[in-house]
Amino acid sequence: MPRVLGVDIPNEKPTYISLQYLHGIGEKSAIDICRKLGLDTQRRARELSEDDIQRVNNLLDTDFVVEGQLRRQTGENIARLRSVQCYRGVRHRRGLPVRGQNTQTNARTRKGGKKTVAGKKGVKDMRH
Repeated sequence: MPRVLGVDIPNEKPTYISLQYLHGIGEKSAIDICRKLGLDTQRRARELSEDDIQRVNNLLDTDFVVEGQLRRQTGENIARLRSVQCYRGVRHRRGLPVRGQNTQTNARTRKGGKKTVAGKKGVKDMRH
């Protein structure tokens, strides 16, 4: 498996799909990288030479924010929102949706699994 910026990319997939295994590289960016370096997008990743891999590494270092640097940048942005205690920061801290989604129903991805709360006893139980 070729290693690009410390990440093993799959051998059997076309180059532009293999590059998408890097955090921060999507389909368009991967195709742009291949075109810039003159690589065939359909060529398998295992067919890349050491020189090709080195050129990809150099291009990613200079022109793109990917992997650890991107994760760190995202974390810093969220930490800044939390520290200034703006609305979005408070939502991040509480683990609730940040972008105005409905929370009465849904929002299970952000809130986690259902937490059952003991309800009141029914009216019938109160009579006896």
